[in-house]
Amino acid sequence: MPTTAHTLTDVAASDATLRRFLHGLPGVDAVGLEARAASLGTRSIKTTAKAYAIDLAISMVDLTTLEGADTPGKVRALGAKAVHPDPTDRATPATAAVCVYPDMVATAKEAVAGSAVKVASVATAFPAGRAPLSVKLADVREAVAAGADEIDMVIDRGAFLAGRYMKVYEEIVAVKEACGAARLKVIFETGELSTYDNIRRASWLGMLAGADFIKTSTGKVAVNATPANTLLMLEAVRDFRAQTGVQVGVKPAGGIRTTKDAVKFLVLVNETAGADWLDNHWFRFGASSLLNDLLMQRQKLATGRYSGPDYVTVD
Repeated sequence: MPTTAHTLTDVAASDATLRRFLHGLPGVDAVGLEARAASLGTRSIKTTAKAYAIDLAISMVDLTTLEGADTPGKVRALGAKAVHPDPTDRATPATAAVCVYPDMVATAKEAVAGSAVKVASVATAFPAGRAPLSVKLADVREAVAAGADEIDMVIDRGAFLAGRYMKVYEEIVAVKEACGAARLKVIFETGELSTYDNIRRASWLGMLAGADFIKTSTGKVAVNATPANTLLMLEAVRDFRAQTGVQVGVKPAGGIRTTKDAVKFLVLVNETAGADWLDNHWFRFGASSLLNDLLMQRQKLATGRYSGPDYVTVD
């Protein structure tokens, strides 16, 4: 495997060099990977650490609504919740971002105005990614023009699975350019990539092409974020930084619903990539229902009891 940043800049010089690099990555020991993810998931943390972990997790949530039935009112309510997740306790941290479709960016931007909450927008013909590049780039530019701080793009899984790595690489590069100052999260849809080796290859491909974040899933397929696929991506960003000096974020999305789940993922981050990633600039949860559970657990730690069912809003 290459050992210098200079060598890595050359790996995308041609289709052949890119393929050679990606297929030269070490094969993934699936049994070992899953065993390590499971073992890290059994770690228990003390009450003081739990309070810290809950607040950290809240601050890492990309509060998401990606439904055909989204309305301006729903997006405004989501934005208000992102800024003040618990209106009865202003010490509760804000979430990292709200994530919406491109046509809802302007509404979301108004809803979080004056706060540090970012507006993320899915783009590039999300979730299937089946559109011409010109359409995908127009999608990105319109979201950015409407005020998106971050773009969550989907890769062309068909091209990737067919081994057309240069097509995927060039598309990410073009989208990154269209983002301008907005940060780019590259979604692999790990549930469709079939193997851990493919997830490792996609991670390196995304980072080589300029991803600011690599993201597991759209949340629209059967298998989304898992501890094992997230662990694999955390290893990739750790190794990429060791070789290039460039830090890339990780965003597991889909299926993370409870505080217990979120804490397991934070342990994975700490034990795999390290404390430098324990910050919402470098780690996010793509979630909709997770925030409610975090808020209920936070209140239980503070008061010793669970709130009634209407303590948190139903999204």
